[in-house]
Amino acid sequence: MGKNTADDDDEMYVDLELDDGTVTCSIVTIFSADNKDYIALLPLDENGENHDGEVWLYGHEEDAEGNPSLRNITDEEEYEIACDAFDEYLDGQDFDELIESDGD
Repeated sequence: MGKNTADDDDEMYVDLELDDGTVTCSIVTIFSADNKDYIALLPLDENGENHDGEVWLYGHEEDAEGNPSLRNITDEEEYEIACDAFDEYLDGQDFDELIESDGD
């Protein structure tokens, strides 16, 4: 996981180091499901935009000092639980508005 940054609107970003390079993502939300924490990330292109609405879900953990880390969700049942919880979050949000605000 890379660094967290914030812009003038206090929107949070994270840089992910992937096999094929670094991807900057906007943090959509951090949420809990089944006593575990997860993070939803909106990957952005080089212009800071996301055109397809694809969201990446990761496990989210913090160490004793409060330093965050991400973990891949490898268990299919756990992934379904995280997806369901994120869908519930989206039910209370206007996701199109979230996507449009990332390019601003």
